[in-house]
Amino acid sequence: MRLGWPGAWVLVVWTLAAAVTPPASAETKVTPGSRTEIQMSFAPLVKKAAPAVVNIYTKKVVRTRQYGTLFDDPFFRQFFGEGFGFNVPRQRERIQNSLGSGVIVRADGLIVTNHHVIEGADEITIVLPDRREFEAKVIADDKLTDLALLRVEAKDGPLPYLELRDSDDLEVGDLVLAIGNPFGVGQTVTSGIVSAMARTHVGISDMGFFIQTDAAINPGNSGGALISVDGQLVGINTAIFSKSGGSHGIGFAIPSNMIRAVLAGLRDDGTLVRAWLGAWGQAVTNEIAGSLGLKRPGGVLINEVYPNGPAALAKMKVGDVVLAIDGHEVGDPGALRFRIATLPIDHVAKLTVWRRENKIDLAVKLVPPPEVPARDERILDGEQPMAGSAVANMSPALAEELGFERQVSGVMILRIRRGSPADRFGFEPGDLVREINDTEISSVAELVAALNADVPRWRITVQRGEKVLSLVVNR
Repeated sequence: MRLGWPGAWVLVVWTLAAAVTPPASAETKVTPGSRTEIQMSFAPLVKKAAPAVVNIYTKKVVRTRQYGTLFDDPFFRQFFGEGFGFNVPRQRERIQNSLGSGVIVRADGLIVTNHHVIEGADEITIVLPDRREFEAKVIADDKLTDLALLRVEAKDGPLPYLELRDSDDLEVGDLVLAIGNPFGVGQTVTSGIVSAMARTHVGISDMGFFIQTDAAINPGNSGGALISVDGQLVGINTAIFSKSGGSHGIGFAIPSNMIRAVLAGLRDDGTLVRAWLGAWGQAVTNEIAGSLGLKRPGGVLINEVYPNGPAALAKMKVGDVVLAIDGHEVGDPGALRFRIATLPIDHVAKLTVWRRENKIDLAVKLVPPPEVPARDERILDGEQPMAGSAVANMSPALAEELGFERQVSGVMILRIRRGSPADRFGFEPGDLVREINDTEISSVAELVAALNADVPRWRITVQRGEKVLSLVVNR
């Protein structure tokens, strides 16, 4: 029994000695470099990265029309009219506040956040972790990728910023940290791993290709940073999968390579230009893979090639299956769009293609989508059923801008003024005008001429998604 006591006594003394040892300072802590070092602290990493992650506060003026309680009744309005006494609608304004996060990516004050964080905002205020505040200006806003670029003017010198890492270097299982302002409680850091890569069926944005992580992401984290253990930006936290509004361990971030592509495609006027392939297709299922001699499903089966586009000039054919781009596997049309969108204009991409049970390589020089024909955007007016709608000629450039996954030709309704004839007759943005009085419509000029023709009635045919709808309106 005595043999056991000294050992126990030594153990107790060692434990007590460890308990009273002063904690290491932030300067002496080391970022984990292996699994055996996971007990070490991320504090040095956070101390370096956190100053570049900002809080974003937005204000939006929301206007509503209100009637008095009595005169809200349609019966009274029918007899007394809209302008009678207390029946005049009153404009009521209220301020809608929201919050999110952002990341400084250049020392001159360029900030990346989500489109949905600043959408419709009348005022945007940036607050740095050191409590400095700036009014921000929107440089570019891209709904397709759910990214927005802001700029602030810091007169007291360069701002801290995060460098972009190649997100293709990430692997499932890599450690990552999420930094943002969840629920407005202040800057918060959470840790986790990369749970999955190349998520394309999330439904967050049209250009979807996301990093999935179990690092806790909550409302307010949107636009914040997802960083790797070397302190570089690998993604912008964008959304969570949740039934309660809180984190369930399934969060999604836009990869840094998409951010880099948006920065590279930014023009001086704030518009964004992306590389364009000029070919569209569908996912390869088990049945399709078997019929084509592929060992497993994967890739994109090309079923449309734009004449004289980059793919056509590279001799791509309908029936080809795109398996990889520059060595990166392509699993579905979403992955194809992402890979092309993250490449620079004039880049010569190497496409690995399956054709007639053989792999071949095609060199495709990527260019911006052409605006042919010119969009000729107009707001229709006059005494006709489509008055109040904004229409334009479709082109590859406009199709890309609107997020169409294939080429669309004809005349598209872009917007409709509320309360206009077009609104009352049920037209919607996205409707493609096909025919008027059995005459095919291929341009805005033809549409205007058909609507202004001296006819007793209009028979208008539009395509809405996969549906074809017809409307007959008498003069």
